[in-house]
Amino acid sequence: MGLASVLLEILQKPSMVDVIRELMMLIAPLWIAVIVGVLVGWAWKPKWANLGLMDSSVSISKESHSRTEDDDSTTTFTAFRNFFKFQLPTCISATSDYGIQKDVPSTSNSISPCSSSQAHRRIEQSSFVTEDDLEHLCRLVEEKDGGPVWIQMMDRSTPTMAYQAWRRDPENGPPQYRSRTVYEDVTPEMVRDFFWDDDLRLKWDDMLIYASTLEECPTTGTMVVQWVRKFPFFCSDREYIIGRRIWESGRSYYCVTKGVPYTSVPRRNKPKRVDLFYSSWYIRAVESRRGDGQLTACEVILFHHEDMGIPWEIAKLGVRQGMWGAVKKFDPALRAYMKERASGASLSRCAYMAQINTKVSADYLRTLQNCTNDLSVVEASDSSEKPGGRNIPKLLIVGGAIALACSIDKGLLTKAVIFGVARRFAKIGRRL
Repeated sequence: MGLASVLLEILQKPSMVDVIRELMMLIAPLWIAVIVGVLVGWAWKPKWANLGLMDSSVSISKESHSRTEDDDSTTTFTAFRNFFKFQLPTCISATSDYGIQKDVPSTSNSISPCSSSQAHRRIEQSSFVTEDDLEHLCRLVEEKDGGPVWIQMMDRSTPTMAYQAWRRDPENGPPQYRSRTVYEDVTPEMVRDFFWDDDLRLKWDDMLIYASTLEECPTTGTMVVQWVRKFPFFCSDREYIIGRRIWESGRSYYCVTKGVPYTSVPRRNKPKRVDLFYSSWYIRAVESRRGDGQLTACEVILFHHEDMGIPWEIAKLGVRQGMWGAVKKFDPALRAYMKERASGASLSRCAYMAQINTKVSADYLRTLQNCTNDLSVVEASDSSEKPGGRNIPKLLIVGGAIALACSIDKGLLTKAVIFGVARRFAKIGRRL
C-alpha cells in the first residue's frame, strides 16, 4: 500500500481522536528510529571513564577535581546545553596522558623549559599562527571576508554587559558565529588577560576537564595548547590542539586561536580530535553606554566555528539554547578577576604570555584592508565569468523518490529512508 493511500485511509476515520491516534502510530516508528540512530551512531562514554585518562601523577587543583565530580550529577539536558559554549584555549601545569609530557609553571613569570631554544626554533619554523591569520581576522572584523550575510539571533544585556550574536551558514562547513560583547568599566588589557588566563577559566568553566601547554614562544607570545572538553554522556569527549597568538595595534588587540596540526601528540580513538576549530576575537576600548563620552567600556568581537563531529542542525539548536547561559558567566568571572588583580595577586603563566604581543601599526592594518578590497574585486570578476553549472532540479529527484516509495510496499521505515536519500541528492544536485 502506498504512502498516499495510507494517509487517505487515516483521514477517513470517523472521529478526530481516531485520526490523531492513527497518525501517532504512523509517526512513532520514525521517532524511535531517530532516537536509536542518535544513540548508536554517536560514540558514547560514561563520565566515570574519564577517571582512567589521568595518571595519578597529574597535578590538578582540588577545585577542578571537585567540579568534575559535581558535573557527573547534572542532568543530560544541562550538559547538552553547556557543551556548546564558546570556549577559549586553556592550560594548566600537568603531565599529559593524552600526549607528550611537559612541565609548565602556572604562576612564575620565568620562561618555562618548553620555551627552550630548540622549542623556540620549532615553533617559529612551524608557523602555527601567522600574519595570514591576522589578515583573515581583519577581514572578519571589517565584514569584508566575502562570506554569507550575518543573521542576528540574540540581543541581551545586563547592567554591566551588553551582548549581541549573529550566525551564518556557509555552503561548505559548519555554522559560523559572530558576537559583540561590551563590558562596562574595564580596560582592553584586563579583558585580554582574562580571556587568556586559563588557570582562572578552570575555576568557572565546567566544560574543561584537561589542558596543558605544549609549546610557547617568548618572542611572539605564540602558544600551542592541548585541551579536552567534556561532552554529554551520549558523545565521547573532544580533544583540541590549538595555536594562539595576539597582535597589538595601539590599545586594540587581535587575538587568534585555531586548530593546528601537531604530530608530536598522536591521535586516539577517545577523546576524538577536532581538527576544524576557529575562535578569534578583536578587543578595543569603546564609549560607555552611560553616554559620557569616556572610553571606559571594552568591546569584544568574537568569531567562532568548529566541526565537532555532530549534525550541524543539532549543533545550531544547542548553541541557541545554551548561548546566553554561557555568556552570562563571563561577566561575574571578569569582575572577580579584576578584584583579584587589584589585590596584587601574581599573574598566571598564561596571563603573562598574553602580555607578549606582536605590535603592528595602523598603517599596516590599513594595507591589509586595501589588499582585502583588491582581492574582493578580483574574486567578484572571476565569479562573473564562470559559466553556470548544472543544476539538477530538486522537484525531479523528490518526485522520483515519491514514485519509488509509493510503488514499494516495504513498510514505513523503507519509505523514510528513500525520502532521506532523495533530499541529500537534491542538495548535491543544487551544487553541481
